Amino acid sequence: MAFDRASGILLHPTSLPSRGGIGDLGPEAYRFADFLSAGQQGLWQVLPLGPIGVGNSPYSATSAFAGNPLLVSLERLAERGWTAGDQIAALPEGDGKVDYQRVSAKKLPLLREAARNFVRGAGDAARSRYNRFQQENAWWLDDFALFDVLRERNQQRTWRDWPRELARREPQAMDRAQHDFADDIAATKALQFAFFEQWAALRAYCKARGIKIVGDVAIFVSYDSADVWTHPEMFDLNDELEPVHVAGVPPDVFSKTGQRWGNPLYRWDALRATGYDWWVRRLRWSLQTCDIIRLDHFRGFQAYWEIPAAEKTAVNGRWVPGPQDDLFHALREHLGELPFIAEDLGFITPQVHEMRERLNIPGMRVMEFGFGDPGAHIYLPHKFERNTVVYTGTHDNATIRDWWEHYATPEERAAAGAYLGDDADGINWAFIRAAEASVADLCVVPLGDVLGLSAEGRMNVPSRADGNWAWRLRGGELTPVLAKKLADLATVTDRVPTAVATEDGGKGEYAA
Repeated sequence: MAFDRASGILLHPTSLPSRGGIGDLGPEAYRFADFLSAGQQGLWQVLPLGPIGVGNSPYSATSAFAGNPLLVSLERLAERGWTAGDQIAALPEGDGKVDYQRVSAKKLPLLREAARNFVRGAGDAARSRYNRFQQENAWWLDDFALFDVLRERNQQRTWRDWPRELARREPQAMDRAQHDFADDIAATKALQFAFFEQWAALRAYCKARGIKIVGDVAIFVSYDSADVWTHPEMFDLNDELEPVHVAGVPPDVFSKTGQRWGNPLYRWDALRATGYDWWVRRLRWSLQTCDIIRLDHFRGFQAYWEIPAAEKTAVNGRWVPGPQDDLFHALREHLGELPFIAEDLGFITPQVHEMRERLNIPGMRVMEFGFGDPGAHIYLPHKFERNTVVYTGTHDNATIRDWWEHYATPEERAAAGAYLGDDADGINWAFIRAAEASVADLCVVPLGDVLGLSAEGRMNVPSRADGNWAWRLRGGELTPVLAKKLADLATVTDRVPTAVATEDGGKGEYAA
């Protein structure tokens, strides 16, 4: 579908300068929404919001439906009586990088204690909302809560390494686990309730200010997830419940051995036989929590790289047809309009472009890629069409300043200088102005580029195993001067959003 012209900022909530060592859905999230509003920004793009798994990556979540409990604001829970304020006062202040191990050790016990307090002593109104949440979401919540508790009880080991009767979900073992760990399961469900209430309140606050949330759905799910444990029949697994083939991408100019991601592949025949029910539920849920969805690795829906699980690299794989238009026809039948963005970066065949165009889904253009050989010019504004989303860079890229200082070749620097001209306030603003002024309907800029940060502002280095997803905004960086600069640019490029009235004025259940 086509979108109204708008601009926005990419910032994952973990990067907010909240207390407790990690960004969350508390006061700092509302301050950021206020900054977006003052800057006349109509989009807030986030990364996947699920519970993090391997490498602390939001793209390796342990559930396609659950929320990340580390994003739950203890301050908001204290305001609601879930926990005492003096307990969270001991949490570390500051806005340094996220130390996930330390945050999990310090914050998770407080969250779980707060959840148990709520389960034991919630008032009638809150109890009614909690019960309704459980009933309406039992289709994913029951399995996730049990999975999460069992994973914790088994020292975070992959479900395949649990006792055989639990790995295979034998009914007697499942009943016993439900009984033995009932209190922990209830607390896990309560934390999910808290997450989605806080998220809904923040989203309402944004909506009242004309800000749409752009979410992110990864095409594949992690093997170590409630989804694979609960629905092994949907995935390419053998009789021992181990992957037969895994996902990745083939060798290219950036990697001689390609990328072996390791996610299990779908059995698209089995999914098709159900009318793609799991995918319909997944995207319906995503659209209940976000306004626009970025589909990661869109080309995998047309054809995906199948790697035998025994292979250590992605070299010996093959392209296999995906569900193609069939899946999207099913989604449209059930969901209506599909407010999707296709992540169509990398090696994209004409067949992928043709499918995206048939489905009327805008693709992405990343300006940082545009200054190499002439074939890269598709990423520059003079090649854009309106039904496009332009980015200066993404969460996987170096910031523009870091690219300019450390990665760009002399030829790329010369080409960028010729294209963008001189800019007294930094190369990042030259990129931002060109992106905003382009014909692309949507323009999204990572906050690190807005702030003109160098290497310290990078979110992810795809080839690096550790140290990713840790960048955080420092308090005081989002100034009124910076907001006005964004607002002036949004105004002159016709990207000013329209505020939408809500019944509660956008304050929401937990709003500041």
